[in-house]
Amino acid sequence: MKVIASTLRKGNVVDKDGKLYVILTAENIHPGKGTPVTQLDMRRITDGVKVSERYRTTEQVERAFVEDRDHTFLYQDGEGYHFMNPESYEQIAVPADVIGDAAPYLQEGMTVSLSTHNGVPLTIELPQRMTFEIVETEPVTKGQTASSSYKPALLSNGIKTSVPPHVSTGTRVVIMTADGSYVERAKD
Repeated sequence: MKVIASTLRKGNVVDKDGKLYVILTAENIHPGKGTPVTQLDMRRITDGVKVSERYRTTEQVERAFVEDRDHTFLYQDGEGYHFMNPESYEQIAVPADVIGDAAPYLQEGMTVSLSTHNGVPLTIELPQRMTFEIVETEPVTKGQTASSSYKPALLSNGIKTSVPPHVSTGTRVVIMTADGSYVERAKD
């Protein structure tokens, strides 16, 4: 189906010249003079080639029909990352290049949204926020208030982030999966 270029978002799949592309970034640019454009950075699904395209914001783009379904993460092996459809109990192996930088966030038994086109996995969407334990950080400095200064910390999944000075090793914190940034201390 045809959609206006300015409505496309990250994770959408478009059909260009008979090939499917997944959108990595979509940015609407409004210059002072001239026509507003939509800048799309896309990855070709068949071979992983990255492409940048510009469309006028009112131009029509062919959007591919993609099925979004919740799947449960099971395990990872040499074939890739294995997920199960909780309704039909069908299992699907997703290659590592589709998972990309979401890999460290995957935990056994967690539910993710998996987009498929004719049974081929295209993109994965993690929950927006997840809770992890801090395994390594600088000690708490006495008398230091929660100012705008942050200190580096290593999470239990191997991701490095920045946390406020009052957070210590062993504390469970909530992290945004989009960029690995600290949100708050976990309330559990």
